[in-house]
Amino acid sequence: MSPHPTPRRPDVTGAEIVGGPERLVVGLAEHDDRWAQAYREHRRRILAALAPAPVSVEHIGSTAVPGLAAKPIVDIAVAVEDVTAEEDYLEPLLAAGYVLRVREPGHRLVRTPSRDTHVHVYGRGDPALAEYLLLRDHLRTDAADRSLYESTKRDLLRRAWDDMNAYSDAKTEVIDAVKARARAARA
Repeated sequence: MSPHPTPRRPDVTGAEIVGGPERLVVGLAEHDDRWAQAYREHRRRILAALAPAPVSVEHIGSTAVPGLAAKPIVDIAVAVEDVTAEEDYLEPLLAAGYVLRVREPGHRLVRTPSRDTHVHVYGRGDPALAEYLLLRDHLRTDAADRSLYESTKRDLLRRAWDDMNAYSDAKTEVIDAVKARARAARA
């Protein structure tokens, strides 16, 4: 990495899903304290791969919320200086054993070959990062919204999903309502 800032590069203009859509075949598991340990292990692995770059790493998603049932996939958000500068982070993450799954505007997703850990890479300051933390932190403290979110996921997982993204999209309305309450509670 150059000590001199480089001009911002244009980002990708569409979504590339490496390997195409995947059928969702996992169900919900009761919260498992081993998810936090898995996060800590991956955090160390990510920080070592990207050193000495100044990155932040956060445990996000349902596995980051004690007491919440979740798909047993640990989600991690990584903030890098410039998501379009893939040479600064993508090759090191691939060398650390992750595989590229998604390349889309403002976001890259790498995951473990066993698909039990997803690493979402964004540029520092991307609003998506704050949204993930808003939801996570609220669900950690609000039992009613945690219960609502879990029951929504259980209802949705009773259906067959040909694409994991469609399952995620189906949760949007409830997630948006929970985040609205989280914002109101902060105000």
